[in-house]
Amino acid sequence: MKKVVLLTILAALMMTSSAAVAQLTANGTLTVTATVQGSIGLVFNSDAAGVALSAGAGTNTATLAFGNVSAFGVIAAGIVRTTTATTFTVSSAVDVLVTKTNSASANYKLTAQLNAADAVNSWTVGGISVNSASATQITAAGTYGANSNFPVAITVPFTTASGTLISNSISYLATAN
Repeated sequence: MKKVVLLTILAALMMTSSAAVAQLTANGTLTVTATVQGSIGLVFNSDAAGVALSAGAGTNTATLAFGNVSAFGVIAAGIVRTTTATTFTVSSAVDVLVTKTNSASANYKLTAQLNAADAVNSWTVGGISVNSASATQITAAGTYGANSNFPVAITVPFTTASGTLISNSISYLATAN
């Protein structure tokens, strides 16, 4: 009888221990989908022939600081200056780099627009006048993956007071063709 009781206790212990170590499991399936979309990117780079961008080179938000400019006298390296009888123009080479991924687009259209109206000075990008009223086409068929030089120029009247700060932003938009 003692043997039967011992065997019963031993069997119960074995069943209890195997139940205690048994692991609970669950499973599932996750279906993953994605659709690849083509895209283009635009960044500004300093051009060796122009004024180095003072901030943001290699990004899509950069700063071109001409510094002190004048019709006559010394100006910073990289600035091209011309004068007329009533104005002077300062310009600097600026590179725009447009890249593409996952796109069959052969080239891009680039437009530029001043962010704020300037009733005193005239502005050009790549030799083309720009204003705040509407975007102006700078190129109809830009080449992807290559720096394109689009000089930025400001024409200032001789009547502008010394010490006047000239400041504006130019919005560029590249559109895949």
